[in-house]
This record gives sequence, C-alpha cells and structure tokens, in this order.
Amino acid sequence: MSVTISDHILARAAEKIAAGGRLDAEDAVHLLRTDDILGLGHLANLARRKRHQARAYYTLNRHIDYTNVCVLSRACKFCAFARSADSPDAFVLSPEEVLRLAKEAARDGATELHIVGGLHPELHISYFERMLGLLRARLPHMHVRALTAVEVEHLSRISGISVEECLARLKEAGLGSIAGGGAEIFAERARSEICPGKLSAEGWLDVMRTAHRLGILSNATMLYGHIETPEERADHLLRLRALQDETGGFVSFVPLPFQPRNNELGKVVPYFTTGLDDLRTIAASCLILDNFEHIKAYWVMLGVKMAQVALNFGADDLDGTVTEERVAHQAGALSPQSLSEHELINVIRGAGCEPVRRDSLTRVSAERRH
Repeated sequence: MSVTISDHILARAAEKIAAGGRLDAEDAVHLLRTDDILGLGHLANLARRKRHQARAYYTLNRHIDYTNVCVLSRACKFCAFARSADSPDAFVLSPEEVLRLAKEAARDGATELHIVGGLHPELHISYFERMLGLLRARLPHMHVRALTAVEVEHLSRISGISVEECLARLKEAGLGSIAGGGAEIFAERARSEICPGKLSAEGWLDVMRTAHRLGILSNATMLYGHIETPEERADHLLRLRALQDETGGFVSFVPLPFQPRNNELGKVVPYFTTGLDDLRTIAASCLILDNFEHIKAYWVMLGVKMAQVALNFGADDLDGTVTEERVAHQAGALSPQSLSEHELINVIRGAGCEPVRRDSLTRVSAERRH
C-alpha cells in the first residue's frame, strides 16, 4: 500500500535513511513529535520488513518476582509493586520456591524465565547463586533472564564486591541474560523527579556495558508517557544507540508506556498514554535505533490490540506468554495476566505477519514457523 508522507521534515528523514544515513538528535525529536502517524508508521514498517520480512516473534516464558521488598519503595513514584520490609503484604520467595514456580512453567512448555524483584536490603549474592544453581541443575534447558542493571548494582554494593565480579559470579551460577528494566528515562531532570535515589543513567549504562563485555546480553527499555519531553525521549534512545554501537550487547528494545494507577506519579499524570503516542514512540524507536535487531511491542503494558497494530508500525516481537505479570498490573495495566501460544499466534496472524517462536537470544536456532 502506497502512503504519502505529508510531513516535509519527516520526508527529509526518509531520504536520509534511504541514502544510508543516520538520524540525528534533531531528526529524532521530530519523529517523536510528528502528527503524520501514517507516514511515520510506513517508514518504520519498511525498516521492520527489511530486517525481518513478515516474521513476528514470540516466546514461551514465565515471569517470577522473587520479592517486592525494596529500599526504594517510597522513592520510585511510578511503582505500585514495591513494599517496605515491614509491610503486611511484603514477600520473599526462597530459591526453592522460585524453582517450584519454574518447574510449573516448564510443565506448561515455557523455555524462558524472567526473574526480577525489588532491591531487598538483605538478599546477598549467595541467595542468587543458589537460585540460579538450582534452576540450572533441575531445568538446564531453561534460559534465565534475571535482574535489571539496578538490581545488579544494588546486589554488588550490599555484597561488598564490584559489579564485574557480581556479574561474573551470576553468569557462572547460571544467569543467561539481564532484564532491561530500570532504565526508566535517562534525562536527569525527569529521572530525579520520578525516581530520586535510583541508580543514575550513567550507572545503568555502565552496568550494561560491563555485562556485555562479559558476554552477558540484555534488553533495554524506556519508560515513557509521564513527565518526560520528546527531547528527553530522543536523548534516551540516542544514548542506547551509542552503547549498542560500542558493545552490540542489546538483544531488543522494549518501550514501556507509563501505567498511572496506584502510584504517586499517577496523581500528577493520571492518564494512560494514547494509542497514537504508543505507535509514534514504537515507530520512531525502530527508525532511531537502527542498530537494534528487535523492537518489542510489550502487550502486557500496551494491551493486546495495540500491540497487534504495532507489528505494522516497526515492532517485530510480542515478547511471550508471560504468565502472572504483577509489576505492570499493580500499576493499572488492563491486559490479561497471560496469553497462550495459540492466542499469540492468532494475534500475529491477524496483523498479517508470520508467527515465529524464538529462543531468548539467538532467535534463529529455535525458530518455529506456524
């Protein structure tokens, strides 16, 4: 289908891309502001199809939150999940309890675990080494994506070791890759307002840089739709692109729309992102992050129907079955708690794409077309 680009600045960006050029900061800001959603989406879909043809990826995974206790429970204004240690609904799973949930996931066909939690003040590295060791011994086929850069830095500090030693020990114990959370928004103005006291943007990037140097791949995220500006979104994306140029260690980019319920930030920004803003952000990300192989439409936070549309606006991956996601849902996400493989396949086919089941990292060796 032919699409006319009505935005002349967007048209110039399209010419730059066609000539093999790279979008700069000015281009990035304009893409994140343009009202020509169809023109932007058309460009992003061309880039997406060039990388992946009609394929759209998914995986069979399970989310496990090992604790909701967090030393930043009163600091991160967008979080509805974290609790103080003395809260009546605070919890900590033992490594054996994590294994039990992982076995349930394996029986249901899952091949990936996504394990994250709060910054617990007393869970030292021995806890995670035991957890990862149990998972590797009992479920050797299961890929474990665990901990964010924020959790890794906290863990290294309370364990009295360097980030590099912490990551090396986690890898030795069975860590497969790192989750992309905790990036939020890099710009200091917005970051200091929405999550004061959290690991800085440079700290987050440094942890990822170290992980990639050690051969530990990761995802990357951006939390958008709160108090940040288009310029701050562009800055975030360009800093991710620069680190990817340096390390090549990011597997995918996951834009995360702010969920405004049950948290302090929701009193300031009480509305969900619009569908147009979601599509604009995903499409712009696809074009700006020209060195990222995959852009995820995370259906948990976008909603299933918006994620489906996003497959024609630059996204090529729906993440997975997920199963029992709590962090986004406690902040107001309206999506289901999980999707079956059959449902994911139908969503992808409904978008005019070819469903491909993938593994967690290589993506090619575990391809399964439907």
